Amino acid sequence: MATSRSDFAQGARESVPILAAAAPFGLLFGALAVDNGLSVGEAVLMSATVFAGASQMVGIELFGSDVAPWLIVFSVFAVNFRHVLYSAALGRKMGLIPGWRKALAFFFLIDPQFAAAEARSEKGKPLTLSWYMGMALPIYVLWVLEAWLGALFGSLIANPEIYGLDFLLSIYFLGLVLGFRKRTNWLPVVLASSIGSVAAYMFVGSPWHVSLGALAGIAVALVLPVTPAPGTAVADEVSV
Repeated sequence: MATSRSDFAQGARESVPILAAAAPFGLLFGALAVDNGLSVGEAVLMSATVFAGASQMVGIELFGSDVAPWLIVFSVFAVNFRHVLYSAALGRKMGLIPGWRKALAFFFLIDPQFAAAEARSEKGKPLTLSWYMGMALPIYVLWVLEAWLGALFGSLIANPEIYGLDFLLSIYFLGLVLGFRKRTNWLPVVLASSIGSVAAYMFVGSPWHVSLGALAGIAVALVLPVTPAPGTAVADEVSV
């Protein structure tokens, strides 16, 4: 029990930088959601059920257009497809989170949560449910609260996009990517994903560039040889 409380507290502490980076983005979503015709309750409900900033932004833009519902769902899925890859990569490392608890944990599997879990696993620390939820719950609760506040008071700020506060989250994501720069083949995979995403944005359009860029990175990773760093155990990497 003491270990569970300690893991939960550690996860909560590690969530603080994410809370600071996501706060402007969450507030901006609430403001833009109301500007695009959603009610305060609908904006809060979307944050509580979808819980994915980029796809929420795509969704509210499409809600205000004459677009078929199935296309909205498909577009949101395209943006969130990377979460399928996250769960595939992380699932085998979550042996201490069995059954329905793992399914519940995957609901909270956002980009920073995945990066933190990967970093923790690389250090040889177990991915316990206590640590995982200690990190996830503050992020989730604050995200929903920010949507509510942004929806209520966002109208007091004219043209919230001009302040560029949402760019703070992009900077944070860049930091997450750089955190894995010591991994084998990191640079060619990141370059392939970046080039693929930019090309897809230019020739295919948003939101497809997100998934297509990820697939470009995966394709390069598949053809490159894997050379573990000196002293790195590979048994876990090849185990089934």
